[in-house]
Amino acid sequence: MALSEVFTGANGTLTLASEDTPEGADAKAVMDAFAVQTVGRLTDVTLRVNTALKEFHEVGRRHPVSLSPGNIFIAGSVGRAFVNGALMSLLLGRGSTSASVPEPYAQPTFSMSLQLANPAKADAVVSLVVGGVKFENWQFAMPEDEFVMESLCFRALTIGVGDAETQVTFPDA
Repeated sequence: MALSEVFTGANGTLTLASEDTPEGADAKAVMDAFAVQTVGRLTDVTLRVNTALKEFHEVGRRHPVSLSPGNIFIAGSVGRAFVNGALMSLLLGRGSTSASVPEPYAQPTFSMSLQLANPAKADAVVSLVVGGVKFENWQFAMPEDEFVMESLCFRALTIGVGDAETQVTFPDA
């Protein structure tokens, strides 16, 4: 289904990226220790894509004559996440076990799946898949008689629409 519906945020999950890298090896060690694949439930997600367009101005013109594509940056934040021990171990990598770990050590990589739903149509569900996610920072507030609220900022490598019905085939460049 094309993204032509009006959607609400349904839910999001945070899973470990299964990669054949040092980050993937450390993620597998944590997955085996905690016996989990999904390490977090995400809500209040903000996702930003910056294409860093570059304007070219000619002398004597007020408007640009061309816009050139620049680097693509994907970043965002998670306003509240259910965080378990596995996630904390992954945020800090090998540094979560002891202070005497030789550096540098890998920072684990995650995948996010954000579900968008149309409450008026049960079958109108689309997911955004964000890959190569690494968290920049994490903080939480621990009020006396309320829920613990977390806040995480992240950067990512890729973003895609997980829509099985609509596939785009681009022409060869």
